[in-house]
Amino acid sequence: MAGRLVEFLEVAVIWAIISSIIIGLILGVVARLILPGKQNIPIWLTIVVGIVAAFIGNWLAGLLGVRVTDGFDWIRHLIQVVLAVIGIGVVAGVYGKKGVRS
Repeated sequence: MAGRLVEFLEVAVIWAIISSIIIGLILGVVARLILPGKQNIPIWLTIVVGIVAAFIGNWLAGLLGVRVTDGFDWIRHLIQVVLAVIGIGVVAGVYGKKGVRS
């Protein structure tokens, strides 16, 4: 019985990691499409910003009481996208200036 539980938890953790990467990629790409201009940041950084935006967005949605609703969680996802746009903008500004000398 304990072996099955451990196996289930291992699969759940692996799925959580995979889904976080996929959601992070989607959020990051959507944020880059919304932001005007070119963002000179690598795709891995886009994914990381998207993952962070997803986690912070879930946390904020929980504080606002809109994390879990009947049907599609539009407000939670809107919060995540807004945070991803802000994050990509900040990271692109900092990362884009890396190596530029004044």
